[in-house]
Amino acid sequence: MKKKIVILDGYASNPGDLSWEELERLGDLTVYDRTPPELLAARIADAQVIFTNKVPLDAAAMQAAPRLELIGLLATGYNIVDLDAARARGIPVCNIVGYSTGAVAQMTLALLLELTQQVGQYNALVHRGDWTNCPDFCCLRAPLTELAGKTMGLIGYGAIGQAVGRLALALDMRLLVTARHEKAVPEGARYTTLDELLMQSDVISLHCPLTPQSTRLIDAAALQKVKPGALLLNTARGALVDEQAVADALHAGTLGGYGADVVTVEPIPAGHPLLTAPRCILTPHIAWAPKETRIRLHRLAAENLRAYLAGHPINVVNP
Repeated sequence: MKKKIVILDGYASNPGDLSWEELERLGDLTVYDRTPPELLAARIADAQVIFTNKVPLDAAAMQAAPRLELIGLLATGYNIVDLDAARARGIPVCNIVGYSTGAVAQMTLALLLELTQQVGQYNALVHRGDWTNCPDFCCLRAPLTELAGKTMGLIGYGAIGQAVGRLALALDMRLLVTARHEKAVPEGARYTTLDELLMQSDVISLHCPLTPQSTRLIDAAALQKVKPGALLLNTARGALVDEQAVADALHAGTLGGYGADVVTVEPIPAGHPLLTAPRCILTPHIAWAPKETRIRLHRLAAENLRAYLAGHPINVVNP
């Protein structure tokens, strides 16, 4: 008999431009675009396999699913699942790793180039007629920054950090790295302490996991160590920075710019301090979302389920 598979929040990874065909072949699939807390218990009551992207599954939720055998994440992060509760029930929790490395690195570079080249601002300038009415062949209204010879500091050096490092080196930047575990670095890069990285980097890019130790790693004290005018990039997790402190540093002009695809509370609340901060570029948690990346995500989710059905689950985060 086919397993009953429930996807709790499928819209984020498939707003209608992809197919669920691979998972449909593996069981009796029900897909919900979104699942509010009050509907969770009813939707998972008969589920044997649950896939979730951002809908939390705590111990109480799992109790509402007595037939549950497998929890699959449509993401890499797994903090939304009570791993201990799942382990106590013998339920493997499988995440998806490596599917978005290139896409997130690409977005990191896009945020950096927007801060240094001001493409959006200059495009708006042209379309409102400023260039048409300019007495010169060029219309230089906002400062531009050349990255060659500047120093990129990477906090975290996993797959995404390494990919961003390769892009930085391709731009002839120097590279400083700090991470929990040292890995081999290419020519032009070296490991250093967090303090030296903050003081020496022209661009600081965050690529570390969110842990109790890294929460608000970049706070007011850390920002006081940053080189004046440096740029800060965050495509990892919003809570890695103290967002009020970042906004304050932008208003004070000590931080040259902030580019982020993430904030601590998502969607971003009205009145968030970063919404009115100068030199702040924000995108709505879309670094992982190119179509090619989401296709890969679905394929790997199906591979996780296929491996479980074959008796050898893979990518288990709660062994």
